[in-house]
Amino acid sequence: MANSKAKPKTSETSSEILMLGYLCVKGADNLFEKVTILDRFGLTDEDIAIICGSAVQSVRNARQQKKSKAAE
Repeated sequence: MANSKAKPKTSETSSEILMLGYLCVKGADNLFEKVTILDRFGLTDEDIAIICGSAVQSVRNARQQKKSKAAE
């Protein structure tokens, strides 16, 4: 019989992509700038939070702020 234990859910993004993302935002001053840069890669909120070392909700707030600035 197959092993029925489910593996814990982890990011499906490869560690190489996460490292590349980290290097791309290394010089950015704040979370808003980091999210703006990382959005170009199509990463999830969770992946961006891992790269930036922040909470997922903070990433969502930065994306919302970005949308608000674009609407102005």
